[in-house]
Amino acid sequence: MIRFFVLFTVLLIGLFTLEILQPVEMHVILPFTSLVADVSAWIVQFFDDNVVAVSNVIRDKTTGFGVRIERGCNGVEALIILFAAIFAFPAPFKNKLIGFAIGFVAIQGLNLVRIVSLFYMGQWNQVAFEWFHLYLWQALIILDALVVWLIWLRTLPQAKARRAREEEERRRAEAEQESGTPSE
Repeated sequence: MIRFFVLFTVLLIGLFTLEILQPVEMHVILPFTSLVADVSAWIVQFFDDNVVAVSNVIRDKTTGFGVRIERGCNGVEALIILFAAIFAFPAPFKNKLIGFAIGFVAIQGLNLVRIVSLFYMGQWNQVAFEWFHLYLWQALIILDALVVWLIWLRTLPQAKARRAREEEERRRAEAEQESGTPSE
């Protein structure tokens, strides 16, 4: 357990430090954030043809309203937390890769829902936009990372074997109670 927390902390510090370095921001974070804006605008265009994405901004050409996707709004921080949690945990490397890939899709999928909902909420009510943006959605994205990690833990081979043993022990105990005789 101590090994997990130490490795988790080292990975978090390392990855968050890496994320703020200028070359990483220029060549990874900013292009990724622009991609998130492009995909968000593409989704919104199913409902409204007047929406465009330019760099990290999604804008309604008719009303002029726009949202800027900044650091912390692109899902990268939640991905870093998930990555650190998965790769700090002792598990087969293949399981780690699969877990992170599924987690990436889950976090970015929810983040797209977040961005699209905030785009429409901002046009409707600025106070609600600020509250949802600063409080509700921030917590939900991090909670998404936690839930993905917990589900991933339950899929690990050791966890499956332990649950099978516990189920078998439960069945034996029930059988003993029904028959009144202990079984081996």
